[in-house]
Amino acid sequence: MNPIYHRAAFLKSAPSLETTPTDQGLEVAFAGRSNAGKSSAINSLTRQNQLAKISKTPGRTQMLNFFEFGTDLRFVDLPGYGYAKVPEDVKLQWYRLMESYLNKRQSLCAIVLVMDVRHPMTDFDWQMVEWCEHAQLPMHILLTKSDKLTYGAGKNTLLKVQRELSKFTIPLSLQLFSSLKKTGIDEVHAALDSLFSMGGQQAEDEVGEDTAS
Repeated sequence: MNPIYHRAAFLKSAPSLETTPTDQGLEVAFAGRSNAGKSSAINSLTRQNQLAKISKTPGRTQMLNFFEFGTDLRFVDLPGYGYAKVPEDVKLQWYRLMESYLNKRQSLCAIVLVMDVRHPMTDFDWQMVEWCEHAQLPMHILLTKSDKLTYGAGKNTLLKVQRELSKFTIPLSLQLFSSLKKTGIDEVHAALDSLFSMGGQQAEDEVGEDTAS
């Protein structure tokens, strides 16, 4: 467990890329279908029940929500995508906001993709994995709500998803996770340590290339 993540504090909500915090440092973004458990996962791994707002109504996260826990280190809670009961034009607005962030944010170093273990690899999930492959961004997958399945069923789902993703070349890891039972937190902390470390190394490499040129 890494206590640095327990220091996370809300920084700001941004309705557009232009209103986001200064684009420097490193960010890991949490993405997932509406009601997959993104906010609960963020609260669990930071040991803060009210850090990310939770609602029983899918689609509560409508902006880019930034949380800072170190010098230029941040989590970003992306808008949920999927069956949220909102007008289509609002869904399109969320999609464009995410697309703009994912394509243009320089400090984005990795994605944590959150999916309900009972409904893994939706069309949106595949799009996110394929986008990360295209952008060569590392990814960690949380199969949430694992308490809803038996250990055997959860493990089988984990292995099935692992096989489906074996063709991808980016650094990609996955785990079972339960916010309710607080299981998998040490594992996700270790994954985040690795993601931020890889992001820091890439930034150093890019600086070195610029200096050499």
